[in-house]
Amino acid sequence: MNGVSLLKCICDETRFEILEMLQKEKELCVTDFVVNLKKDQPLISHHLKTLKKCGIVKSRDEGKKAMYKISNSQLSELISSITKASKKIPILCNDNACC
Repeated sequence: MNGVSLLKCICDETRFEILEMLQKEKELCVTDFVVNLKKDQPLISHHLKTLKKCGIVKSRDEGKKAMYKISNSQLSELISSITKASKKIPILCNDNACC
């Protein structure tokens, strides 16, 4: 996967929120995301499927539920770095149509 492909995979508000949660909590199930993000289960499952297909997250079964985590430490560090950088960089563009 090249850099552009990676960014396309994570460049969605819900997917990035999922990754931020996983970066902090290490491993979560779908219900955890639904409760914390206040979004519907089918939407969360769709985004987790996309992240898994891209190789960004992996899952394991624990009884009747699937537990998700970021697939490797480099990706976890990247999410952390992006989150930290976004808090330090001043707003550069106020046009919502821009990005």
